[in-house]
Amino acid sequence: MTDEDPNADAAPSERLASINNMLAEWAAASADESPALIERFEAMGYRVRGKSREEITEVLKHPPSGPPA
Repeated sequence: MTDEDPNADAAPSERLASINNMLAEWAAASADESPALIERFEAMGYRVRGKSREEITEVLKHPPSGPPA
């Protein structure tokens, strides 16, 4: 097993998109267990309340849809 980045040869924009997707998945998993994090995302304009982990992941892959509270 190596510690090489599998995206090392990708264009910077592709690497950024890949990293953003991984972060969205991680944040959605964290939010699934944290009402406080759901409230924080809502306050930043991400409409995630009442959504499944998969739906939260998709919401977090895009800019906020509402104004910050």
